[in-house]
Amino acid sequence: MTFVFPPALTPSVAIAGSEQRLPVHRIYCIGRNYADHAKEMGMPVDRSAPVFFCKPADAVVADRSHIAYPLATSELHHEVEMVVALQSGGVNIPAAEALRHVFGYGVGLDLTRRDLQAEAKKQGRPWDTGKAFDASAPCSALVPASRWGDPTKGEIKLLVNGKVRQQGDLNQLIWSVAETIAYLSSLFTLMPGDLIYTGTPAGVAAVQRGDTMEASVTGLPMLKTRIV
Repeated sequence: MTFVFPPALTPSVAIAGSEQRLPVHRIYCIGRNYADHAKEMGMPVDRSAPVFFCKPADAVVADRSHIAYPLATSELHHEVEMVVALQSGGVNIPAAEALRHVFGYGVGLDLTRRDLQAEAKKQGRPWDTGKAFDASAPCSALVPASRWGDPTKGEIKLLVNGKVRQQGDLNQLIWSVAETIAYLSSLFTLMPGDLIYTGTPAGVAAVQRGDTMEASVTGLPMLKTRIV
């Protein structure tokens, strides 16, 4: 096969304690998955159906990266999230079997151009410009599921310039990891290398050039990034 120009490199995420990397297929994000965050965004807490959106695979950014302040926004917001990486997939996966498809877990940031998202919401348009932009999905190294364990509890926290901005617990997730995988697989054919950003607790706010963010989940590698 001959291409008209060299294809792009496959986006990937580091694996803690390994030289291997996980190739990224797609990035799925679930919105409003913590009740307090839904309330701060002025939305009802609705467990009837989750809200999903996607980011491009090459929006992934490694730990310790400097991230350029994005184009076309004056309101860049942080959202700390636990990230789930899949090693296998399928369709209509039962929740009781969902966790066996998980390769591992990490810590991520769903960076958001909040002003663009708000304008899209007001006009009833998709959120793509607010969510799916360059370098909008920083992710820490992944810890294999066999080495970490239970994704249903543990502190999730974000510091900006050393001060706590967001703090919660994974036990506050409205949709559990297993339920999220099961629901996603009723909408898409899930594949190895899919990343799922599982939602953010309350406290989202703007960051500026020069700000340093430190995102953490108990037992997982910290994610540290700086806006430049």
